[in-house]
Amino acid sequence: MTTDTTTKDTAPDATTPDRTVLDARGVTMRFGGLTAVRGVDLTVRSGEIVGLIGPNGAGKTTFFNCLTGLYVPTEGEVRYKGTLLPPKSFKVTAAGIARTFQNIRLFSNMTVLENVLVGRHTRTKEGFWSAVLRGPGFHKAENASRARAMELLEFVGLAPKAEHLARNLPYGEQRKLEIARALASEPGLLLLDEPTAGMNPQETRATEELVFAIRDMGIAVLVIEHDMRFIFNLCDRVAVLVQGEKLIEGDSATVQGDDRVIAAYLGEPFEGAPGDEEAAEVHAAEAHAAPPAQAPTEAPAPAPTEAPADTPTEAEPGKENDR
Repeated sequence: MTTDTTTKDTAPDATTPDRTVLDARGVTMRFGGLTAVRGVDLTVRSGEIVGLIGPNGAGKTTFFNCLTGLYVPTEGEVRYKGTLLPPKSFKVTAAGIARTFQNIRLFSNMTVLENVLVGRHTRTKEGFWSAVLRGPGFHKAENASRARAMELLEFVGLAPKAEHLARNLPYGEQRKLEIARALASEPGLLLLDEPTAGMNPQETRATEELVFAIRDMGIAVLVIEHDMRFIFNLCDRVAVLVQGEKLIEGDSATVQGDDRVIAAYLGEPFEGAPGDEEAAEVHAAEAHAAPPAQAPTEAPAPAPTEAPADTPTEAEPGKENDR
């Protein structure tokens, strides 16, 4: 038995121009009475970098979780290269979609090389008995996986630290290691969730160059980020989520010039904002359910009348001796 070490450069149709890699249609995710994502459509084509932005709480990471099988969408469907994705994260990875996380999730007590080898498991065909018997096929597959892992560490600039523990890497290099581990599954689509969070300008620029290099390998990229300069320099298209709905999608110039996007980031209301219709329905329901106002049962007190002219009144303060 052997290991599938096919890279994306040789994978069939990996670099076919304008081929739709990801097709998400009407993705909706509800948690009880809360709708976190509502009817989002998004496509990503091969060799393309697409950005997903929006204010905090807009539903970006929830949408990522729906794409990668961590959540099963309440409504809608997600297709990868025309095939409907199963609602299991490990099957989504095997299909060709890999991701990183907003909070780094490395195996801190494993070496840098071992972390990348973990990402190879979906491309390894060795079974239980092969691992137990450790025959020639097992050693061949293991050597192939190590060679590929070292190639990826060289690609992200971490080859000299292959035997270091992951927890001992600086923050920026941990981010690179997570990307290398994702690439080890040989994806056709890579999802990056805030890859430059907490980085200084030099590290951000290095990450930008790394993402361009990944794109040049023929891998499509979908990235969430709050650094607008990074997003607009990097992406071919940008989609904006606001309150779980897609507000606009287009090139960087189109999105930057849209007044609704600016208003959404500033927290200012605007006509037709996502959630307005739902809020109006809630207010209408509350008004319909409120009990009608009841008429007063007691007669109103009579209005005071002016005292007759010859009726003595209380003297104003300080004028007690003027009577």
